[in-house]
Amino acid sequence: MKRLENKRCLVTGAARGIGEAIAAAFIGEGASVILSDIDYAAVQDTAQRLGGTSYELDIAQESQWTALARDYPEMDVVVNNAGITGFETNAAPHDPEHATLEDWRRVHRTNTDGTFLGCRYAIRVMRQKRSGAIINISSRSGLVGIPAAAAYAASKAAIRNHTKTVALYCAQQGLNIRCNSLHPAAILTPMWEPLLGQGADREARMARFVADTPLKRFGTAEEVAAVALMLASDEAAYMTGAELMLDGGLLAGSAAAPA
Repeated sequence: MKRLENKRCLVTGAARGIGEAIAAAFIGEGASVILSDIDYAAVQDTAQRLGGTSYELDIAQESQWTALARDYPEMDVVVNNAGITGFETNAAPHDPEHATLEDWRRVHRTNTDGTFLGCRYAIRVMRQKRSGAIINISSRSGLVGIPAAAAYAASKAAIRNHTKTVALYCAQQGLNIRCNSLHPAAILTPMWEPLLGQGADREARMARFVADTPLKRFGTAEEVAAVALMLASDEAAYMTGAELMLDGGLLAGSAAAPA
């Protein structure tokens, strides 16, 4: 029997990158997966290719979560993966001195509010069976300060702590709904491409970005997906409120000064 046989799963931000890899891993282990994304055309293509179901979802919009609850009132696993750095369409400074309040709020609307709404949806639809797994994708940036990305770091720290709050709440309610967070560091996904480029110096650029990482390489989306798969499965039945690092050993020592 496959590890997620007969489980219904939702993965947000599933059009590409880590979300796509998680959806692929879940489908490979027998799950029925709803791949959601704000970019509906892209997630339709991904879902068709992987064998899942596509769904248009802006995680910052409460009304869209309400609609999702009507369309999918039962779910066994929810992966709150969708998020933004703040630099996608705006190259303005995001440091604590020069970031605008609107830029700060825009990041938190997606990352913090979106994860809150995703967890709330998950608890409500999982309460019927009194069991389930919630996986929140935080970041290494949720454990250390990032001078050039203040809103992103703060939002990922909020996700880290909200995960623990959700885990405790569900336990106090007598619900077997587990909630854990993943904290990837440098994972080679499409969001890195603008920084790496395709020129002759690409390999040198990659090496510079992971110079402080003990394993001296980027992680892969598939490596993140493998841990998400474990958390989604019944193998992790006694794990809740935990945070798992996927950073190549970066935070294992004291030499991991954030850049």
